[in-house]
Amino acid sequence: MRNTSFYITPKLIVSTVCFLLSFGVFAQEETPKSGASAQELADKLANPVASLISVPLQNNLNYGIGPYNGTKYTINVQPVIPFKLSENLNLITRYILPVVDQRDITGENTHQFGLSDATVTAFFAPKTKGIILGVGPAFLVPTATEKVLGTEKFGVGPSVLVMHQGKGLSVGFLANQIWSVAGSEDRADFNQFYTQIFLSHSYKSGASLGITSEITQNWEAKTTMITLSPNIGAVTKLGSQAVQFAIMPLIPITGPSESKPDWGLRAVLSFIFPD
Repeated sequence: MRNTSFYITPKLIVSTVCFLLSFGVFAQEETPKSGASAQELADKLANPVASLISVPLQNNLNYGIGPYNGTKYTINVQPVIPFKLSENLNLITRYILPVVDQRDITGENTHQFGLSDATVTAFFAPKTKGIILGVGPAFLVPTATEKVLGTEKFGVGPSVLVMHQGKGLSVGFLANQIWSVAGSEDRADFNQFYTQIFLSHSYKSGASLGITSEITQNWEAKTTMITLSPNIGAVTKLGSQAVQFAIMPLIPITGPSESKPDWGLRAVLSFIFPD
């Protein structure tokens, strides 16, 4: 009999987020200690290079993957830590460490669980008015605990962010290109371009609506994966802790048959640590 805990756990997470999100829309406009309004925090969270410490936990659930109709659950631990280099320049470091639980991906009745490869990005972000810019290096770190969950390659390349933000409105894109420079000679080289295009609108309550598109181009395999995600979120409090909840479908537009899911869902819980 198949272990059903793999399926039940993500559903419980998503159901909990949906319930909390329903009252998060009515969040107070003032958050504790910081004095920043809920809308200001929502705007900062929409800005990838904002000077704000946050720890998002991004839950991704995808069904109907590949020829075996596989299922994949990934939780990305994504801390964002800024460093003030000068009065006019910040260094924003972003880390993504995926934990993966997947079934029927590499074959029928197969199961893998463990860490996948980590991605570390550093944006040098000058303080500017109007257009917000960020540029710096991106690194692929081979942290996978199982061979099929990672590349066994260390990679590096450039990253860039361009966006415009006004009160309540954020629009822009971030992108990186990473090439493998070291690692196992038995594995294929890593040569991948990733971009995320985003648009969001926040409200005084801390609620937000938006849409995001993610594009991944694998130059080695000559494949393109495009996903579209309309989303809803809310800044609220759990006790004295400021948090943001967000939920969105993952709508696959195109992708290789061996890895493109039929559908997916993402739920995000972000812990916020304002100054």
